[in-house]
Amino acid sequence: MRTVVHTRQGEPAQVLRLREEPERPRPGTGQVLVRMRVRPVHPGDLAGVEGLPGLPEQQSGARTPGVEGMGVVESVGPDVHTLGPGQRVAVFPAPGAWAEYVVVAADRAVAVPDEVSDETAALMLVNPLTLLMLYRALGSALRGRQGSVLQTAAGSSVGRLVSAAAVRHDLPLINLVRSASGAQKMRKLYPTLPVIATCDDDWRERVRHEAGEQGIRVVLDCVGGAMTRDLAELLADGGTLISYGQLGSGTTPLERLPLIQRALTVQGVTVFRWMSRTPKERAQDVAFALDLARNTPDLLEVAASYDLADFEAAIEHARRPAKTGTVLLTTPQAANPGQGAA
Repeated sequence: MRTVVHTRQGEPAQVLRLREEPERPRPGTGQVLVRMRVRPVHPGDLAGVEGLPGLPEQQSGARTPGVEGMGVVESVGPDVHTLGPGQRVAVFPAPGAWAEYVVVAADRAVAVPDEVSDETAALMLVNPLTLLMLYRALGSALRGRQGSVLQTAAGSSVGRLVSAAAVRHDLPLINLVRSASGAQKMRKLYPTLPVIATCDDDWRERVRHEAGEQGIRVVLDCVGGAMTRDLAELLADGGTLISYGQLGSGTTPLERLPLIQRALTVQGVTVFRWMSRTPKERAQDVAFALDLARNTPDLLEVAASYDLADFEAAIEHARRPAKTGTVLLTTPQAANPGQGAA
């Protein structure tokens, strides 16, 4: 069994390696063994390897990246009645997804409809669920007040989902991208939404112009770093900065933000809190993700696919500034998939 591992945190290209495991894991009570076919390279996967500030330090021993993917049920443990061997499933949260076999709780495996491709299924949970969590935080921050919403990294996979939702729900969204070419792409995709490139010196003034007198009420930010101070300054008094990633470089100390003087709020959102929702709420969220995968799979765009052994090339591609879509790590389909329950 091939698996990507690291025994210390650091630059992924330096600390990750491919290892052959002599045995497959076995599912326990309420668990399933999934033979993984496709798994995405998310920014959070790389952040976990790097050990960014605020994330838990790695425990001793080898650790495998990845939290999401698609595969086929190989075997099931006791008390599993909803899934069976040979069934395609999307899994999340599934720590260690960058391996050929992963054991997950049965309630974390979602049956994939026949009309949904393997690639779309591998992407249909983390980003759509992140979208839902952001929109809930956004609704709470707006509290019915008028004002624009500013989004960073609008060309990212989550950013495009937010834009699609904004168009559908008439949300006054202003999109920020890094480059002029990225802005051109977003204007073609969402012509009704303002797009501003931060490579332009006057990008802050253009944001204020687009926001008008009511200003920016909420910022959805996955860049962070040195950009945080600029984003806070663009907020209207009483506004909220919702942070859900750290793609940018540099840092901004919290005490340098005018939180008290201008009654600003900083809120963190992470998809890893999704499991704290009730089973009924999670089922509703999964139904939304399934509907999106069936009807708008173009919103779950793939940038490129690499074999699991080529993880270094996949990581390099995932970090390209002009990349569109999500990079995938794949495993060839086995000729004789295993049968039977554990």
